Amino acid sequence: MKISNNLRVRVYFQRKIWMEISSILFLTCTIGTAAERNDTNAAGGQTHLPVHIGLVLDLNSTIGTMAEVCISMALQDFYLAHSDYQTRLFLHPKDAQEDLDLASAVLQMLKNEDIHGIVGPTKLTEETFITEVGKRAQVPVISFTARSSNSHPQNPYSIWTRPHDSNQVKALAAICKRFEWHEVVILYEDTNYGSQFSSELNNEFLKMDIQLAHAIAISTSSEDYYINTVLKRLMAIQTRVFIVHMNAVLGVRLFLLAKRAGMMSDGYAWLVTDSLGNFLNSMDSTVFDSMEGVLGIRPHVPKSERLESFRERWKRTMLLKKPESSKMELNVYGLWAYDTIWALATAVERIGLVNSDLLNLNKGENDNDPFHLRKSQLGPKLVDELYNITFDGLIGEFQLIDGKLKPSALEIFNVIGTGDRIIGYWMPKGGITQKEFKSILWPGDTVKKPLGWSIPSTGKLKVGVPKKKGFTEFVNVTTDPLTNQSIVTGFAIDIFLCALNQLPFKLDYEFIPFMYENGSPKGTYDDLLHNMTLLQAYDIVVGDTTILADRATHVDFTLPYSESGVVWVVKNKQDKDMWTFILPFRWDLWMTILSTCIFIGIVLQILEHRTDCHLDSVRPQRQQLGLLFWFPIAVLAFPERNMVANNWSRFVLVVWLFMCYILMQSYTANLSAMFTVDQLDFTFSQDHNIGFQEGSFVRDFLVTRLHFSESKIKQYSTIEQYHDAMTKGSKNGGIDAIIDEIPYMKLLLNRYGGMYKMLGERYRTDGFSFAFPKDSPLVVHFSRAILAVKAAPNMSRIEEMNFGPGYSSENQLDSSINKQTRLTAYNFGGLFIIIVLATIFALFCSETSFGQQLILIATAFVCKCFFFLPFGGHGSGTTSTVHTNDNDKRSPTDHRSELSEQNNFASPSGQMNIDSSTGVPEDNESDHGNDRDESQHPDPGNVDVTAK
Repeated sequence: MKISNNLRVRVYFQRKIWMEISSILFLTCTIGTAAERNDTNAAGGQTHLPVHIGLVLDLNSTIGTMAEVCISMALQDFYLAHSDYQTRLFLHPKDAQEDLDLASAVLQMLKNEDIHGIVGPTKLTEETFITEVGKRAQVPVISFTARSSNSHPQNPYSIWTRPHDSNQVKALAAICKRFEWHEVVILYEDTNYGSQFSSELNNEFLKMDIQLAHAIAISTSSEDYYINTVLKRLMAIQTRVFIVHMNAVLGVRLFLLAKRAGMMSDGYAWLVTDSLGNFLNSMDSTVFDSMEGVLGIRPHVPKSERLESFRERWKRTMLLKKPESSKMELNVYGLWAYDTIWALATAVERIGLVNSDLLNLNKGENDNDPFHLRKSQLGPKLVDELYNITFDGLIGEFQLIDGKLKPSALEIFNVIGTGDRIIGYWMPKGGITQKEFKSILWPGDTVKKPLGWSIPSTGKLKVGVPKKKGFTEFVNVTTDPLTNQSIVTGFAIDIFLCALNQLPFKLDYEFIPFMYENGSPKGTYDDLLHNMTLLQAYDIVVGDTTILADRATHVDFTLPYSESGVVWVVKNKQDKDMWTFILPFRWDLWMTILSTCIFIGIVLQILEHRTDCHLDSVRPQRQQLGLLFWFPIAVLAFPERNMVANNWSRFVLVVWLFMCYILMQSYTANLSAMFTVDQLDFTFSQDHNIGFQEGSFVRDFLVTRLHFSESKIKQYSTIEQYHDAMTKGSKNGGIDAIIDEIPYMKLLLNRYGGMYKMLGERYRTDGFSFAFPKDSPLVVHFSRAILAVKAAPNMSRIEEMNFGPGYSSENQLDSSINKQTRLTAYNFGGLFIIIVLATIFALFCSETSFGQQLILIATAFVCKCFFFLPFGGHGSGTTSTVHTNDNDKRSPTDHRSELSEQNNFASPSGQMNIDSSTGVPEDNESDHGNDRDESQHPDPGNVDVTAK
């Protein structure tokens, strides 16, 4: 019902007159109380020092009316409890409903009155101006209703006796995260404060991976028609979670209209901030009925006997002083105002009467100020004291941190029936603490948690599917000749249908093939995704769509449902020639083996030349020269022959046999691999052609990344076309290799068995997936459903049903190496180094005097250690002599042979004496040449080894 202009004017003047009368009465009451107390104390011989504080309130608002009574009660209670205090607050109240009125009132108080502090400004524009003025006048501006979301520049004279709104932002983000709502709409009051709150909320949502779908500002002067238009627009989108941040009057209007529009029904979720939540206890049943199921947050007020007593006294005071506001209930704004006065009065008293000159204002130091403000000398002291005050107030612990009230817990409530019920708390350090989250009543009188989104309009999910000529095992679109309806089947479709069954909700869908009316494909996969995002033709694309980085910039993909990667496929057979047997070793290894044979043959000749000197005289020179080459090989061929007599020669041959064993095993293994595993050096000439699948992104991959000429790449649509082109080869107009994604190539290999081989480098992709428009809430749900489908036992059945028996995504195809692994000399470098070092060591010990002496010392040491070991009937301290049998009836030749074998580590003469006292070998006679008479050699049997 519209009110006439005359009635509007009459009501306006009545309110104006009533506010002026209330202001005068309040001022008179306050001044009279202070004067009465001063007179009383003066009569008792005690003087109280008044400290003047400005009080700016909008007495036409609910908060202003409530704060007026609470402040009056705070003054009475404080000085009743602290009657011995020497200071008294003297308040100068001003009624300011508009910004201009408030600014004017503050300036007048600072210029004309002895004001040392200001209490009360609420709005952002007011706060910004007044705090700057207070800073210039060195007067603290104390607000218990400050609504600025963002902190203004650091100003020590701006003090908030309420917590910062950043706590609300964090609590709202935590609630949305808790209920898994990934997309939210905020409706806020069209003010600077509302805009800043929305911006800060969006920043916090980004940290939680939550999308702020829309931010809609609504003015307090908006007509119902405009609000209905906004609500209808919101009903047409998928998002079903709404956050309301506006004053109580506008918020109530919004919910009444939302109720009529059907937006307070099943599937919707509504959250309110403390701007509306703090005033729910003052609303009637009609408002509660329209808000049933709403969640909200507001500051938590701990229960106490003091608080309950204050509530009762406040109700009685309101009936006496404000009978027209009898339905108003006390909330946190009144409690913050009460505690603010207590903190201010405490701070003033702490400063005390040490220096009464602090109450004087400096009138000449600030002449350059355009407002000609006087600076307060008490203001800086008052600010310092306020920052250091801590006490238990009605709201809980009162303590200022960075100029704002210490953050406190927020309670999460649920609107039910004609009231609300607390279901949990949000703690500044602990986050959400659950209380009764499982028993929430949501809009529509349901206890089922809203999903946070819904399919709009028709209510069916429009599923776009690609039309393909080949590889229809993934997606196959056919037309029913009777009904002319499209029939869609395939592996991707089966995965989609199984995923639907895994969702925690039901979705209706319809398949929309991406093809012309004649049944031919409309374009590539990129064209299909373009139709979904820009033309909004589909809600989801289901098919063998590859996840690519450039596509992910404008669409969202689910988790992949197939394996990933791009691979090469070539023919599995390769011709072998008659020289294949030399391929296992490269030429440098063959040459190294030959050189080593010659080297060892020479060394063996040197080691055996003394032992076989009687044979060398009868061997032809030609045979002796050939022995250098074939001797090491002959040892391998005829191991049973005693071809060497020197033990050092045997040592060299043992090392040589060790090397030959390793080389033979490596040769055998590599040759077997060449005959059983086909390999191809993937370095193509200009005559080779490469095949890829039509419409695939692989074409750009070949040209831009692998730098293949476009004239050498050919596109094919089906497996049969691939096979025909590979059979022809490049020389006959076909191709020599295919590059495509692993799922397609596994189908090719599964069909044609051993005719083809996947090999070479595997280029990484992220596999096949379902695509959604950017920021779609369905992405998370389908990703979880795909994980459940892949882990289900029927996954193998789905694969075999579409791809045939033997196919499994669990079996990864092993790729061969790119080049033939011919072994080189470097691969056996360590082995050859060991052979050469061992051979040189044997040559050194056998043919040099120093080496011989070194071996004699080592032999003597070993023998000495050996004979110190206890035997049969010999003790460790006995002397034993070992004699050879002088009567041994063997020929001198046999003696020489045995001596040569037993003492091959001795000098060439075969004679060795060991000093029994020192254990050091002595040469009994020097070597006079190789032509000495055998009779000059001592009897090999006269060797005494004495151990003491």
